[in-house]
Order: sequence, then C-alpha cells, then structure tokens
Amino acid sequence: MATPDPHPEPPSRPDLEDCCRGGCTVCVFDVYEEALARYEAALAAWLARQGSVPDGD
Repeated sequence: MATPDPHPEPPSRPDLEDCCRGGCTVCVFDVYEEALARYEAALAAWLARQGSVPDGD
C-alpha cells in the first residue's frame, strides 16, 4: 500500500568526474546543492507533519 505522505528522497551526489572543471555558470555541484537545499526543506516539513524531531545527525 502506498504511503500518502512518503518520506522525501535525497538527491544523488554527483561524482567528481561529473564536473568538467570548465568553470560552467551552473556546475553539476551547484545543481546538487540547490536540490539538497530543497530536499532538506522538504524533509523538515515532512518531519513536522509526522510529529518527528530530527536527531541532529
């Protein structure tokens, strides 16, 4: 049975080889950091809805 409010999934961290080191305006690591920030916000909201408190890992 599907959970109506599934736990957010973290983004996959790019490998070092995924960066071309060409000084791109938007690097794959920039995209990852933005996705990670969205994930952390979604996780905090999800935990609040679940009545959970992060354990500080």
